[in-house]
Order: sequence, then C-alpha cells, then structure tokens
Amino acid sequence: MDYEKKEYPSVSVKNIDYDEEGFISKSKVDVNVSTAQRIDDRDIIISRIKESDDLEDILDDDADFIIDKLSGMEHEEAIEVLTYATSYFKGDMNFPLKTMEKIHSLLQGPEAYGLSYELYDLDLRLEASLIKYHSPYPEVRSVCSPIDDPTMQCETFRVYLIAGIWTAFAAFVNNMMYWRQPHFTLSSQVIQLLIHPCGQAYSKIMPNWRIGFGRFKFQLNPGPWTFKEQMLATIIANAGVSVATFIYYMPTMRMQMFYGETWMTYGFNTVMSLSCQLFGLGMAGVLRRWVIYPVKAVWPTILPTLQLNRTLLLPEKGQNINGWTISKYKLFNISLAVSFVYFFLPDYLFTALSTFNWPSWIAPNNNNVAMVMGSKAGVGVNPIATFDWSVINYSYPLIVPFYTILNRYAGTVIGAVIIIIMVYTNYHYTGYFPPNVATIYDRYGSTYNTSRVLTNGYFDVEKYRAYSPPFLSAGNLVLNGSEYALVTFGFLYVVIGEWSTIKEALIGFYKGLKERNSSNFESYRDPVSEMMKKYPEVPDWWFLVILVLSFVFGIIAVKCWDTQLPIGIFFAVMAITIALIFPSMILYAATGYMYTVYLLATLLGGYWVPGSGLACIFTRSFGYGMDEQGETYVGDQKMAHYAKIPPRAVFRGQIVATILQVLVSNASWEMLTNGFPDLCSLTQASKFTCPFAHTLYSQSLILGVVGPTRTFNTLYPVLKWAFLMGVGMVIPCLLLRRFFPKYLHYCQPVLILAGVGRYGSGYNLTYYTPGVFASMAFMYYIRRRYATWWAKYNYILSSGLTAGTAFSGILIFVALQYHPKSLSWWGNNVSSSNVDGENTATAFELPTTGWFGPANGTWM
Repeated sequence: MDYEKKEYPSVSVKNIDYDEEGFISKSKVDVNVSTAQRIDDRDIIISRIKESDDLEDILDDDADFIIDKLSGMEHEEAIEVLTYATSYFKGDMNFPLKTMEKIHSLLQGPEAYGLSYELYDLDLRLEASLIKYHSPYPEVRSVCSPIDDPTMQCETFRVYLIAGIWTAFAAFVNNMMYWRQPHFTLSSQVIQLLIHPCGQAYSKIMPNWRIGFGRFKFQLNPGPWTFKEQMLATIIANAGVSVATFIYYMPTMRMQMFYGETWMTYGFNTVMSLSCQLFGLGMAGVLRRWVIYPVKAVWPTILPTLQLNRTLLLPEKGQNINGWTISKYKLFNISLAVSFVYFFLPDYLFTALSTFNWPSWIAPNNNNVAMVMGSKAGVGVNPIATFDWSVINYSYPLIVPFYTILNRYAGTVIGAVIIIIMVYTNYHYTGYFPPNVATIYDRYGSTYNTSRVLTNGYFDVEKYRAYSPPFLSAGNLVLNGSEYALVTFGFLYVVIGEWSTIKEALIGFYKGLKERNSSNFESYRDPVSEMMKKYPEVPDWWFLVILVLSFVFGIIAVKCWDTQLPIGIFFAVMAITIALIFPSMILYAATGYMYTVYLLATLLGGYWVPGSGLACIFTRSFGYGMDEQGETYVGDQKMAHYAKIPPRAVFRGQIVATILQVLVSNASWEMLTNGFPDLCSLTQASKFTCPFAHTLYSQSLILGVVGPTRTFNTLYPVLKWAFLMGVGMVIPCLLLRRFFPKYLHYCQPVLILAGVGRYGSGYNLTYYTPGVFASMAFMYYIRRRYATWWAKYNYILSSGLTAGTAFSGILIFVALQYHPKSLSWWGNNVSSSNVDGENTATAFELPTTGWFGPANGTWM
C-alpha cells in the first residue's frame, strides 16, 4: 500500500549492546527521540495490521481498543516495553520467533528497519501496545479480551445450581468411561454446551424472587445469563470433568484378578479422595505466582474452553476471513453434528476404522509385521493408523503447540526403535513376549500369578524362589526406564532453566505470608494482572488451611483402615510431591505437557514397606493424585484469570465442586464394580478393559511385592542407572541450548524424554502419528499461512469435533454397549482376528524346556 511521502524528524537509538545470545541489554539502551508527527488515522492503522501476518488476528474483536492505546503511547515508552520484552521472553518457545526478530529490528531504529519513520513509528508502538495492553501470543489474543467489565454479574445462586448438576453428571460419566479403551470423556467443551442452554433457559423461565435473609439474601433470577456466569459455572463443573484421582487405583487394589482387597468401601474411598483433591486445591493456591500470574504461563490446554464460551455468549463481528464468512457458532454446530453422526462408524458399525491395523489384515499370522506395525501388540509404525477422532485427538493436536507434539513424537519414535532392538536381541528375555503389553510374565511365558508368592498379603521368599521372577515386556521396560530418568532430568532441567522465575515467585510467596495486606499482583505488569487488582484476592493462608485439611484426611485414611502404611511415609510422600510439583507445573503451563512425580513416591513405598504391593500403590496414589489434581485446579484458576473472574468466587466454587465430585465419583465406581462382573478383563464385551489398572498392577508387582532392591540389583539393574542418566543429561542439554539457541529454540528435551515412555500400557505410535499430521496441518501450516482464520476457527473446530464425539460415544454406550448388542461382521472382527489383535506376536518361541530365564532358585 502506498503512503504519502513526508519528511519526519530523525530518531536514534544509541549505545545498543547485545549479550552473547543476541538479545538487547535493557540497561544499555539510550533513547533520543525528537517530537514527530504520529499516525492517528484508523484506516491507515488497520491497513498496516492487515499487511502483517503476525498481527492480523487482532482485527476480530479488539482492534479499536488496541488502536486507542497505540494512539496514546509515547515513542520512549514503546522502546522501553520492547526492550523489556527481549529480555523477559528470551528463550520462550511460545513467543513467535518472527515477532522477536521484528522487535530486534525495531529497536535498531528506522534505518535498520528499512521503512520511513512514519511506518517505523507505527509498527514500534503497535508491537509495544500488544505486549503492554493485550498479549504477545496470538493464541491468547484469540480467546482473551484486553478489557473487563467489573459490573458484570458473576457469582449467583443459579451458577451454583446449574454447575452443581453438571458437575455431578460429568463426574459420574467420566469416572465410568475412563476404564474403556479407547475411552472418551465429557470435556470442558461438552460441559459448556450443556451449561449454556440451562443458563439461558433459567434466565427466561424463573421468576426474579428475593430469597434468604440478611447478608445471605439473593435474587433467584437476576437477569440475562452472562459470560462471567458461564465461565464460573464451567470452572466449577470442570472438577467433575477430571477423574477423582484415587479412583484410578481402585481396580488394581479391589478386583479379584489383581489384589482383591474388598475392604476398600465407599467410606474409605471418600476419605482418601478428599485428601488427594484438597491437596491439589491447596497447592493450586501456592502455585499461583509460578504458573498463573506470569505472562509466559500460556496454558494452551485451557484456550479452547475460553474460545467456546466467548462464542456462545459474546457478540461476534461479521467478517470475511480468508474467504470464510461463517460464524464461529455455526461452525461449531456443524462440526459437532458431523462428528456426532460419523462416530457411529468407528465406534460401533465399522470398528476397524478406529483400530486400522491394515498391515496385519494382509499378513494376519506374521509376527514381525504385528510387532513392528501392529496397533495393539506392536509399536504401531503405521502411517494410516486410524479414522477415529477420539484416537487422533489423543494428544490434543489442535490445542497444544506444534513443537510439543513434534518433540514428544520424536521421543516416541526413539522409544519404538529401542523396543524393536530389545525384542530382536532378546534383551532380558523380552523376545518371548509381545513388545507393547503391560502384562507381567513368569518364566513359563504365562501371566504372573501374584498369589503364588504371597502369604497373608505379603511377599514370601520361599514361594518366590519356587515359582518365578517377574518379567517385563520391552515396552513396559522402556516405560519404566524413561520415567525414572524423567524424574531427575525434568526436575533439574526446569529448575535450572527457569530459576529466575522460581526465585521471584518464592520471594513473592514469602512476602505474601509476611505482609498480608500486600497485593499478589504487585510484581506483575501485564494487563490481566492490572485488571484483576480491582477484585478482592484470596489470601495465601486460605490455601494453606486447605492443605492442612488434606493432611488430616490422609492421616485418618492411613490410620483407620488396613492400608499397610506407616504414618511417616505419608508425610514423606507429601514432602516429595510439594518439592517436585513446581517444575512440573511450570513445564505444563508453557507446553501443555505435565510430567508426573509419582515414581519417587512409588519407590518410597517399595523401600519403606518391603513385600507389599498395596503400600506401593497407596504411595503412588498420594503422589500422582496430588500432582494431577494440582494441575486441574491451577488450570481452572488460570482460566478464571484470563476471563477476569473474581478470585474469591473461584475459590468458593472449587471447594463446593470438590466435595460434590468426590461423593459422586465414588458412587459411580461402586455402580461400575457391581454392574460388570468381568470388569477389567481384556475380553470385556463393553470394552471396559482398564488398561491403566494392568499397568499399575505390573509396576506394583515389580516395585512393591518383589521390591525395588531385587528389581534393581538382580532382575533389571539398568533401571537404577536411569536416575543417574537423567542427571547426566541435564548439563549437556542446557549447554547446547545456551550456545545454539537459534537452532534449538523449539527443542525441548523434557518432552522428547517423555515421549520415549509412551509404551507398555496399550498405547503406541498408532495413537500419536495421526495427531502429528493434524497438528502439522492446523498448528503449523494454517497458523502461519492463514493466521486470522486460525485465530478465529481453530479452537472452535477442535471443540466441535470433540463435543460431537463425546455425545455420540455416550449415546452409543447407553443404547448399544451397556447391555452389549453385538454386530459381528468382517469390519468389526478383522482388527482382532490376527496375532496383533490377539496380543500373541513374539520374536522367539519358548525353549523346549518350557521355561526361560535364570536357573532354578538363582534369581534371589
């Protein structure tokens, strides 16, 4: 576009010094700017924005606000903002490289920038305005408004009523459906769709009576259903979307095919669940300064929920976006309807479309094909692995950043290579088992019979010597080794790399406890924190009280039931979890991936109570449950931060939701165990095969019953070295990232290492290859080529497809699978009628002696 040529007073940015990584040092920037004519014409600014591929996404809703702020920004202020940005966002993988390069160019002055002063000054102030008054991240700009209306009603009676109903419903359904493979859940997007019409109907039907007395008096129907009410209701109901984490461990402990501890009744489960859930809520408050308030804590996993709520309740401007004029609401409805109808094919009518292991159809009895390309027994090297959105969406390819998907996939490929090498070299006898199963085997090639090595629930050395040591499949061995290395590597790599952020937050937390009247937001200069200052904050000590209650419930559970746990181990697990959860959450907030810290807790149980598989599971449940629930509550609080929801309303809502979720989740588990006598069987007719329960059983057998001492010293000594290997990789990776920042900008070794362990529990490349293709299309190509289309439609498309699949899955289950109505034909049988589907593919036949491994009695 041609602009009128004018002469403008000169501008110079003197004495710019760069550090060794090429970033500008803020302290050495000397700005000398003379007064110049500014561009205040809105049409010219809009035209300039349209020319910039990395800025045109702001045209959708908030252009007027940004233009107003741009017009009032002084040149010196813009220089200061951008200089700070080069330091603060240095090394941030979510900060667009193209934007950072542009900022560097702007800070070198108009001559280096290559445009007239008029355009240079406009671009300078535009970039600075986005950072100071909105967000530097396109994905955040697409879902988060830079303005707030503090008068909008939020915490009302109808919010708690509607959210409470759907919290209970989601908790019931998700705790039931988790045990299916593939499982589906009522996601946040689905819950929003259920809440929205209820809120709208309530506002139109219910009378506006005043109920209650005194300070507890409220309006029954205060008017139209608002965006903030919708958001708060969604945040409350999200507690039901997540599985009550102690439920993860119930099948392994209670089912007869595993440990058969039938004394674990509803009361015990409730107390344990409250301990885990309240710990997560308490830690969420403690973690606020690390993963909620900082701008770099993007939280990609919550962005679709925000986008959908905006679509449902906020007005939308009609625009032509890359030839598309369809509204976000209409696109959502279309994608939901299409996925709802289509899911009947892969889930019921033609299930081979879901498990599309076509190489094994061609060679059904070929063990080599099944082990390399198989979707069940093998590692899943298959470029066309599925036509099922529930499988494609397993790694959230339209939500998490492309570099997250690619890094983890690289690790998954490395894991596949390692597994294949192990199998064909028969490393530690792994050639006698299918490569990718969670089953623990004995030396006769059969499933390990735990009862043969137990006496009164504890390990019996003589029985063990007479029977067999336990053996792991190659996938299971890789899973354990990578997780052990990840514990040490992930902790050290994140703590060292993000030490400045961690240190600053620690100082702020201490100051908040010491000076109760100080603001939690005083150290944060971003626009959201500035807007949140107007709302009463939740003091840190409120969350510390929740943590104390968590301790109380945990002690009651340990002391009043036969958990086989000494009380000291409970406190030790708590301490470990608190120490390790910080780097885990920092990584999750940036990448959408959270590495868990339960392994140290699991090992602690094995060492502290030798011979007890239950003790091992209990310590793991405390470690993982507290970690996972912390992620859930922190994510919801970040969502409230983006949506400008009053913090105390969120605190009250999460407490109510937690109690309701625990009560309903445990009720759903009781119904599940009573309604399915063959629950967790690999041949269960309704697909309730409980893959995690089998993985947990194998790990508790190795680290609990047999014990970590025998496992690490005799059976698999390589595993104990995994911890040290994790430590040894930290310094080389940090040095490589320091000296080659440009080439390794999007390389995240924690994610790569995490990808290596994506085996041993029924999942393999089949579940991740399709996601890479989808992410490459939407999160890489479309995001860069059609930025405005991506900002407007990407999250909505993901939400629609996921919601339609979930609704369809629920209908199919209730109508056709709860009481199975079989549909037997080639398209439903072909995936399982081969050595891959039957999990029988092995590289070697059993020796003629009928057994393998060390000689009798030598495995002690």
